[in-house]
Amino acid sequence: MTEPAAAPIAAGEFGFDRSDFAFIASAIYEDAGIHLPASKANLVYSRLAKRLRALGLESFRDYCALVGSEDGAQERAQMIAALTTNVTRFFREPHHFDHLRKVVEPMVKDIRSGRRLRIWSAGCSSGQEPYSIALSLLALIPDARAYDVRILATDINPLVLDTARKATYPAEEAVAVPVELRRSWMESIGGGTLRLDEAPRGLVTFRQLNLIGGWPMKGPFDAVFCRNVVIYFDEKTQMRLLNRISPLIRPGGYLYLGHSERLIGPAEQSFRIDGTTVYRKIGGSPS
Repeated sequence: MTEPAAAPIAAGEFGFDRSDFAFIASAIYEDAGIHLPASKANLVYSRLAKRLRALGLESFRDYCALVGSEDGAQERAQMIAALTTNVTRFFREPHHFDHLRKVVEPMVKDIRSGRRLRIWSAGCSSGQEPYSIALSLLALIPDARAYDVRILATDINPLVLDTARKATYPAEEAVAVPVELRRSWMESIGGGTLRLDEAPRGLVTFRQLNLIGGWPMKGPFDAVFCRNVVIYFDEKTQMRLLNRISPLIRPGGYLYLGHSERLIGPAEQSFRIDGTTVYRKIGGSPS
């Protein structure tokens, strides 16, 4: 007697049942630390259905077999890229950039005298966050590229990093950029498109990085922007990630989290609140 097919959990052209979702959720948790609750089944279906069509597959069962095989490593990376959320914009949560400028302003003289300044944008997506950081620094130090000022921008998704490196955006996306910064550091290249010029581009280095994998950088950083990233992890992974970030921040340095995130776990003991979702590392001065 033929065993009845499992009930689908999302409507569409491809078969997709609970076992398919469980496999995909387990794979992305194992590879990227991202927690996918059952309520995300429709999102998983809609984003991965495009991959099934591109590969000419007939069901999610076939897709799971592919990404679980030795030959499926490349597609597994594509799956993670498809399922990672890349919502971002210039000067998102503007109070953080106001805070950063206030922090850096007293350092300007020392930076011009050789002081090192390092900032990490973790989960940088298509680049609007690190470029907003760069523009904030250029507002204080227009010739920042001449000094030891660097921004590291990382993301797990190589596709969004390719977009970020181009530094080209629709003009409507730049509306949130203060007018004076837009005039000074962005240029129209036609077709309703703007491009960051060499000064902000030159401050940012983009690298692919899995936040639950190995980290080649050692710090110390004066500031880490890890905003709207940890929200996608379960509490155990959040605590582990924040505990890894903490030692990389210089005493007196800053950690910026997203508006719906908070510092939890052992790392909490190393910081004090210094603003809305801004945390200052205990034990020194950032300058």
